[in-house]
Amino acid sequence: MKKAPHTHRAALVLAAALMFPLGPGIASAQQGCWDNSAIQSAVASGEIQPVASVLSREGIPGSTEVLSVKVCDQGGSIVYVVAVLEADGQARNLTLNAR
Repeated sequence: MKKAPHTHRAALVLAAALMFPLGPGIASAQQGCWDNSAIQSAVASGEIQPVASVLSREGIPGSTEVLSVKVCDQGGSIVYVVAVLEADGQARNLTLNAR
């Protein structure tokens, strides 16, 4: 089951991101991105999907390492901005619909 480790890793990354605030300097530099309590509320209410579900839906391989996760409003669309490290060592940002 290739998705299980990927889903678990993504869930851990999101949990860590929600537990450790970014700090005022970083948060204000990322205009349009949500704070941790807004993310938690949106996932709990079903407004956005959990990041692990979105990664799975988009077919992101289980070998892709999730480095960071943000939720941002981009032009009226709520998106996950996910920094990943792929199996071949390439780092990139993915912008994925959070709904």
